[in-house]
Amino acid sequence: MTRPKILVTNDDSVDAPGIRKLISIMRKLGDVIVVAPDKPQSGMGHAITVASPLRLKKICIEENYEEYSCNGTPVDCVKLAEKAIIKGKPDLIVSGINHGSNASVNVVYSGTIAAALEGCIEGVNSIGFSLDDYSWSADFSHVDEYIEKICKEVLQKGLPEYTCLNVNLPVNKGSQINGIKICRQARARWDEAFDARKDPHNQDYYWLTGVFYSDDIAEDTDQWALKNNYIAIVPLHFDLTAHHNLKTISSYDWNI
Repeated sequence: MTRPKILVTNDDSVDAPGIRKLISIMRKLGDVIVVAPDKPQSGMGHAITVASPLRLKKICIEENYEEYSCNGTPVDCVKLAEKAIIKGKPDLIVSGINHGSNASVNVVYSGTIAAALEGCIEGVNSIGFSLDDYSWSADFSHVDEYIEKICKEVLQKGLPEYTCLNVNLPVNKGSQINGIKICRQARARWDEAFDARKDPHNQDYYWLTGVFYSDDIAEDTDQWALKNNYIAIVPLHFDLTAHHNLKTISSYDWNI
């Protein structure tokens, strides 16, 4: 049988331990093409590069495996991979494993999830994986069998049209993960601030800081699942229409 063609990308850079773990798992499942940013691109969301040239650097080509770095965003990587390398669509796109949670509102900012959503827009089965640990030396040793299982299910059964998966993995707590929960995205927000500083030329500059707040602790949320040592899977789509509010907004007086 023909092995599936799997595109791997991320937003932490091609050198990040998370993507190296994901590559090793995907090589068991199919022929792998890696196109990932040459530097960290966290927080880029669905940004694309339009005002400067994009470049690909060939890192490795061997049987059933190709690897490239790109100077663009995660979404650039997906677009370039399909148009310039694969010249078609892969059977599966996987993004990650991100160093840090992409549960709740974090999904809006995430380059990791944007890459999966881009695949979704293109009609490709796509999954974003994130670990609830922001450390560069995060422990990924407990996730292999779960990621492999999730990807096998998606390869075999596919996903609903224009739907991708946001998969958040709990940190290694030294005990078996309790299982997989299909969840909704928890309601939350960042209370942000800017740390103002002076450079050596006495010019102002700022570092973004913030505290994450969520009082949505229901058992059907991704935040609850992670806290309770479950893998959280949230189905996502790119239709941002607030369908539940169409009737309300239509009732306003829009006549001039």
